[in-house]
Amino acid sequence: MLTELEKKLIASIQEDIAVTERPYLDMAVKLGISEETLLESLQNLCDRGFIRRFGATLRHQKTGFTANAMAAWQVSEDRIDDVGNKMASFRQVSHCYRRNPTKGWPYNLYTMIHANDKAACRQTARKMSQAASVEKYALLFSRRELKKTSMVYFPSDEDD
Repeated sequence: MLTELEKKLIASIQEDIAVTERPYLDMAVKLGISEETLLESLQNLCDRGFIRRFGATLRHQKTGFTANAMAAWQVSEDRIDDVGNKMASFRQVSHCYRRNPTKGWPYNLYTMIHANDKAACRQTARKMSQAASVEKYALLFSRRELKKTSMVYFPSDEDD
């Protein structure tokens, strides 16, 4: 079970984190605890498996990237970890996931590629293909972003 403080802490990290010199101190002040207590609590939540990963979402359009493509790769299962690690190492890749293939769709590894234009996305995919020795892939270009939000497990006090 989670304590009330842990629920408030989870609610606070679900929101945008301020771009400041010490964002955790800012969060701690809002929660009425020390920065050390906040960091220890976060570590404890990770150790107990309540938090599996802590990530940032980049609004790529605001950084100048106007094209992105989901690359679907067909990779033999015995190579999936090695290939996934190699592809995830490309700086143009923000996400890399393994999924189960389905009938008529044999792809089991997915990467999100960001670039300045579609041609650059295609070039990055070719480089990734060569680097990982994976020939079978499909590029799915985004046409329009319909929704981009993070999951909310506990609403913050500000949401009430």
